[in-house]
Amino acid sequence: MTARLNPVIDPETGIPDLIRRLTDDSKRLVSDEVRLAKLEAKDSLHRAARGGIWMALALGIAIVMLVALTVFLVTLIGRLANGHMWIGALVTGVLELAIGAWLLKRGLSTYAEPSYTLAETRGALTDTAHWANGVRQR
Repeated sequence: MTARLNPVIDPETGIPDLIRRLTDDSKRLVSDEVRLAKLEAKDSLHRAARGGIWMALALGIAIVMLVALTVFLVTLIGRLANGHMWIGALVTGVLELAIGAWLLKRGLSTYAEPSYTLAETRGALTDTAHWANGVRQR
């Protein structure tokens, strides 16, 4: 792409030629906007896939760790309750449910935050399309 910083002004250029140039520039601008939107979508998908793999790996490790921690807490609290392991299991279960609910609430609020990059690109693409249609109809 070449940028025209100082376009040559030809006094003999007619209105049809100017409109044709404007139409060509509008088409190029719209195609560039579409290409940018595709690139951003591809990049977002790639980052999401990579993040999903890391999340799956972290989840697997966290499950093993939490099972070991649960057994440890049940045993510790059960021994502190004079050998009543059911008390240890009950206290540990309630504690894990509370932590899980807090993490779920926090995760949902983070997920609800909007993605600004793709939304701004879509808005710019829509504005450009409306502008190009208006120029073409004149």
